Amino acid sequence: MKTQSKRRPQPLSPDSSPNPFDILTEEIVCKILDHLHNDPFATKAFSLTCKAFYFIESRHRRILKPLRPELLPRIFHRYPFVSHLDLSMCPRVDDNTLNVISSTWKATLQSINLSRSRFFTNAGLSSLFVNCSGLVEVDLCNATQLTDLAASAIAEAKNLERLSLARCKSITDMGIGCIAVGCRKLRSLCLKWCLRVGDLGVELIALKCKQISSLDLSYLPITEKSLNSVLQLQHLEDLVLEGCHGIDDDGLSTLDQSCKSLKMLNLSNCQNVTHTGLSSLINGTEQLQQIILAYGSSVTSDLVKCLNAYSKVQSVKLDGCTVTWSGIKAMASLNAPVKELSLSKCLGLTDDGLSFLVQSHKDLRKLDITCCRKITYTSIDIITNSCTSLTSLRMESCSLVPKEAFVLIGARCSFLEELDATDNEIDDEGLKSISRCSKLSILKLGICSNISDEGLAKVGSSCLMLKEVDLYSTPLASTLIMTEILLVQTTKCSYCQAEGSEGLKDIRSVAISDAGIAAIGDGCPALEMINIAYNDKITDNSLISLSKCRLLKALEIRGCLGVSSIGLSAIAVGCKQLTVLDIKKCFNINDNGMLPLAQFSQNLKQVIYLLKLMFL
Repeated sequence: MKTQSKRRPQPLSPDSSPNPFDILTEEIVCKILDHLHNDPFATKAFSLTCKAFYFIESRHRRILKPLRPELLPRIFHRYPFVSHLDLSMCPRVDDNTLNVISSTWKATLQSINLSRSRFFTNAGLSSLFVNCSGLVEVDLCNATQLTDLAASAIAEAKNLERLSLARCKSITDMGIGCIAVGCRKLRSLCLKWCLRVGDLGVELIALKCKQISSLDLSYLPITEKSLNSVLQLQHLEDLVLEGCHGIDDDGLSTLDQSCKSLKMLNLSNCQNVTHTGLSSLINGTEQLQQIILAYGSSVTSDLVKCLNAYSKVQSVKLDGCTVTWSGIKAMASLNAPVKELSLSKCLGLTDDGLSFLVQSHKDLRKLDITCCRKITYTSIDIITNSCTSLTSLRMESCSLVPKEAFVLIGARCSFLEELDATDNEIDDEGLKSISRCSKLSILKLGICSNISDEGLAKVGSSCLMLKEVDLYSTPLASTLIMTEILLVQTTKCSYCQAEGSEGLKDIRSVAISDAGIAAIGDGCPALEMINIAYNDKITDNSLISLSKCRLLKALEIRGCLGVSSIGLSAIAVGCKQLTVLDIKKCFNINDNGMLPLAQFSQNLKQVIYLLKLMFL
């Protein structure tokens, strides 16, 4: 009787030494790796376990973002199947590097980010696009050195779907024409600040690239001549015309096309477009969901009535516009289910207008009233009573809103996820009330002089989902300089004459100390960003508390004179995912604090510092 031969699984590594994981297939181990992709340290630890795991991890990795350009030669051979390459941290990428990339990953590369890279030319791009036929996404933002020759090289990418050329100021209509002819599969194109691209280039894109769904033409010197072709794009959903000063009512009134598929329209900074031009532009649009008219013409009843026919509008942004009472009443009468309303820095917005508006749109989820300095307790009372499902409220520098109003926010808006109360009168009672919002993830309390450790401790113990906390204080040096200017220029200001610099210094005297920061560090394990700049009560104890936040990615301690290398070392050891660190004007931090950063903070991308010598 013949014994049946059993098929043994192939070893996971070229090394013939016995390994217990050899009984697992490579597919199973790769599934394990899939669950580690959010933790780069876990992936690194996996690869260092043994030769087999090192081998598998190198073949499994698809996304690569080198933190330093000198690492590029080593990664070319280790990772053979990279599909997404981000070189935004590598400022020097020359043609030779692109040649190696194109030969190494010619069969796998699908996207590449060169938005902050320099020193490559059209020759390197040509090699990249000819060899990597599978490229579908390319980011070439800020490549001011690229000319039409580079655009002709981009045209070799026949399968390209997403292309960003923002601030490529040397590319002209001729180069864009080459891209239009060669890249027929484009779905998303950004030409923001391409100042030499006009109507001809845009029209060629619209005529040749029929699949485009997102088009950014911000600050281009275009007119209505190219818009007729753009509006004929059957799949166009997002159209950005911000700062296109060549577009006006007279030109838009001549349009004879409409875009039925359009969902988002951005006409910010288009001061020459009023309700007449807007009506012509969106005529026939059936799917419009978001309209952005920031820093444009006044919000009048005629302007708002243009939106009456669009029942699917959910987001309206009017930042920086002058608001009239007739416009407020017209907005209140909109039949659309508006869920996001942005009125930041709107002149003319008062309690009466805002209260009347929010009572008509009770399903609001996001409201931005930043720098609306005429609203008071009355508005907050009606907002919190009418819009109880708010998830985001931005109200920075609403100087007439009293501290009592913030108690209402916490009591009535239990679904709140974001609150920006920067430069307001919020106090500990307000913070205690806001701590009821268990889903709160973003809390900004910069320049709030009435809060203390007591209120912050309540937030830390109740808001376990907090990811971002801003406790920025006013720098003392700046207030002294400001005081001197006021004393010199304002001879009639009795407050400045009587109080001198002490009156303005009080702005910085917040009562947040190590105890408050410890409450955040102990109670908010999901914390990713915290700003405690210019707080002279913060010491190393605060940083030691924050070192428990393993997910911390951004730390700003600028001007915190009480911190030293001891606290920074604790951050380096505990917060290994740290990417941004601001230690400017922290004079007690020296090499003893920087060395642990070099050893443990492998993800660090940006360090902002200034040597003490420069202040002498």
